[in-house]
Amino acid sequence: MRIGLLTEGGYPYATGEARLWCDRLVRGLGQHEFRLYALSRDREQERAGWVDLPSQVTQVRTAPLWTAEVDGAWYGRRARRRFAEHYGDLAAGLCTGPAGAAGPGAPSPEEADRFRSALYGLAELAREEGGMVAALRSEEAVRALERVCRAPGAPRAAREARVTDLLEVGAHLEQALRPLSLDWCEAGELGSVDLCHAAAGGLAALPGLLARHFHGVPLVVTEYGVPLRAHYLGSAEAPPAVRALLAAFHGRLAAEVYRSAGMLTPGNAHVRRWQERCGADRAKVRTVYPGMSAARFAEAGEHAGAGGRAAGARSGPGTLVWVGRIEPSKDLVTLLHAFAAVRLRAPGTRLRIAGSAPDPEGAAYLLHCEELAGRLFPGDGTVEFVDMSGPEAPLLAEVYARAEVVVLSSVVEGFPVSVVEAMFSGRATVSTDVGAVVEVVGGTGLVVPPRDPQALADACAALLNDPERRERLGEAARARAMELFTVEQNVAAFHRIYLEVAGRCPARRIAEADAAEPRPFAVPAELRVAGADSVEVTR
Repeated sequence: MRIGLLTEGGYPYATGEARLWCDRLVRGLGQHEFRLYALSRDREQERAGWVDLPSQVTQVRTAPLWTAEVDGAWYGRRARRRFAEHYGDLAAGLCTGPAGAAGPGAPSPEEADRFRSALYGLAELAREEGGMVAALRSEEAVRALERVCRAPGAPRAAREARVTDLLEVGAHLEQALRPLSLDWCEAGELGSVDLCHAAAGGLAALPGLLARHFHGVPLVVTEYGVPLRAHYLGSAEAPPAVRALLAAFHGRLAAEVYRSAGMLTPGNAHVRRWQERCGADRAKVRTVYPGMSAARFAEAGEHAGAGGRAAGARSGPGTLVWVGRIEPSKDLVTLLHAFAAVRLRAPGTRLRIAGSAPDPEGAAYLLHCEELAGRLFPGDGTVEFVDMSGPEAPLLAEVYARAEVVVLSSVVEGFPVSVVEAMFSGRATVSTDVGAVVEVVGGTGLVVPPRDPQALADACAALLNDPERRERLGEAARARAMELFTVEQNVAAFHRIYLEVAGRCPARRIAEADAAEPRPFAVPAELRVAGADSVEVTR
């Protein structure tokens, strides 16, 4: 099969989300041909370059979301009228219904139809005129937003929008709708693939929506996080009008993505619930857990299972280990206060915080945590901060191997990667009840409420003082991780999904018979086998 893989801010770039699982997926499905269509988020991401691509990737096309040159598509009078009509309908759809007034939720059928008609009307206009960047930046676009915000029945937040608010919303919509101006959905591009696979919802899926609209290409959408929820959290400090209008736009877009996809593959039940709340049909939702490499944790896991906990580095006092990206949502402050209570019940216990702080906010938070640790545990070296970003950083498997208990203290979490790594390593875990933690851990670890240092301390002390229970949970955790969370499980699941979705769709037209009518699926889905020796790269 020919797969159009759609990404935003990730694969094939060396930095960003979802790059690891995308790379493992592509390498694991060598029998298919992949064409990558990637939206980059900033200049630094582009400068960092790409990961090495396997031979089954035969084409890469990229476009920046962070900048766009005026495309020279200056509309005539008729095109301007069409733009004003469609953009006005799209803007009007942001001022009605539950998503416009009260946050997430599926829009009514009438509101969804209006948004859908406006979105695809804009896409068709951009396709005919060669782009839409100039139109989206025009005064007409701002006036259309102002008209709907001042119209009778508009939500109070929209009615109170200032000119600066309208300009901010217009700039965001221009950025979000940039994929409409790309030529990715022409017949020789996404129009010629057998299936589009969006590695995230939201903007990453927008080219897939257009390929489905113009060419009938089926769409699979994978979400391991919730882009809509991330937008709500990220816009919390925005003015009320901006927050309401952009929440409505992203809610409408999510609903259209979920409606149009042939299959939705959330990474956990937490994501699935968000999708269903936004209108996703349960019949086409299939949970696929992220695939992670278990090999590098095999030695620690096997030693744990063989009763090796009493040997080597763990022959002395117990060690709690925390691993992850250092930022406020990880709530290391609660962890440090909990550890002070742990020391009273399990004297001699040490805490290792292994992570990195790649941005200024994280660096400031790390400094705050180091100062707090110095005040709570002055001069005794009880708490050790390990920088995992430098050349001197230990191997991740070694960090887990030195743990008696692995702890996660987050207040916000999607799929808890560090918990799964600890499970592969055969370690007992104590985690806060956020995101997909309960679903991942099952009955193989202890789960406590977030922001509760006493509950966190009680659970950690209970495991530190009970070696038999700790070992029993660690062995069960490794068995669960090997059954559910390996790369092999993930790749096999997507292989089946590709065949199922393609098998339900009409056969794609081929170049030699372009005039023929679509036929029921009658050609083996794996007829086309990747065999190109080079990668075509365009922007």
